[in-house]
Amino acid sequence: MTFHIEKPDDGLRGQIQAKIDNLNKPKGALGRLESLAMQICLVQQTLAPRLSHPCHLLLGGDHGIEREGVSVSPREVTWQQMINFTRGGGGVNMFCRQHGFDLKIVDVGVDSDLTPYPAILNRKIARGTENFLYRPAMSENQFHQALAVGIDLVNDCHAQGCTIISIGEMGIGNTSPSSIWMHLFTGIPLQECIGAGSGLDSEGIRHKYDILKKSLARFTTQPQSAPLSPLMYFGGYEMVAAIGAMLRAAELHLIILIDGFIMTACALTACRLHPAAKDYMIFTHSGDESGHQRMLDYLHAEPLLHLGLRLGEGTGALCAFPIIDSSVRMINEMNNFDNANITRYF
Repeated sequence: MTFHIEKPDDGLRGQIQAKIDNLNKPKGALGRLESLAMQICLVQQTLAPRLSHPCHLLLGGDHGIEREGVSVSPREVTWQQMINFTRGGGGVNMFCRQHGFDLKIVDVGVDSDLTPYPAILNRKIARGTENFLYRPAMSENQFHQALAVGIDLVNDCHAQGCTIISIGEMGIGNTSPSSIWMHLFTGIPLQECIGAGSGLDSEGIRHKYDILKKSLARFTTQPQSAPLSPLMYFGGYEMVAAIGAMLRAAELHLIILIDGFIMTACALTACRLHPAAKDYMIFTHSGDESGHQRMLDYLHAEPLLHLGLRLGEGTGALCAFPIIDSSVRMINEMNNFDNANITRYF
């Protein structure tokens, strides 16, 4: 599957900066809002950016590695929460309502029959991945199916007029593949990539480390036929779908809001495949999961928020949206020195 992702054309940078500097404020006084406005203007190639029909993709999938006790939450929580989301009862529902996001709940690989719930889009590839302690999580064909799910979802959002998209996940056990991707793609020691997930104690974290270390040892003895093999060997269906969504969104010049630890691991992987994708991403927060800030540092990404979040679902991305909205309102609605009859003093 081929993506054509280019860095945004830098030709407008001077005009954008001149417009920002001529707003009736001291030069640079609105700090991060100014750099966000610059990024969004370059992505959209305009001096008058807009945020229209914001969409939130909530991708669900189960993980075979959960069977090894690497999460304090049992796997049935995945399908229980997916149903809860259809009733409007999740944190993600509240924030989507608050900020006007079109929420799309998607079953990519949940280990339950969710077809009785029409509010859940059925894109199921299988009922959870394989247990990567013993075998690859998915086949190459399943990997491409998952990528295609993300691509198709973004195409649908784009057709509805979406210019900004956020992505969240629901999948018990998905901090484990995230930690392994982080370790493999950054070189940071595995132990420093593993955290409490949904609430493991210190003994649970040690057990999780032992399981992931054994999984990596088995992986390194497998014949490596393609550079994508770590994605297929350890990934979750919802995670690969997120990567497909991120890459297609960058291809379409959408603003991409990156959430917490798991979505940052997906963003790291997407940028490894296509480095220019990072120019379309806004990293919304640094969460409490161990390793998240380390991964952000590796990506040279400055998160907007530090709220101690570790819920997932994309809630951190949604919480950050008003800041991004403010940056766009700043460049579009704030008066300039000439119109306000104020002396420009710099």
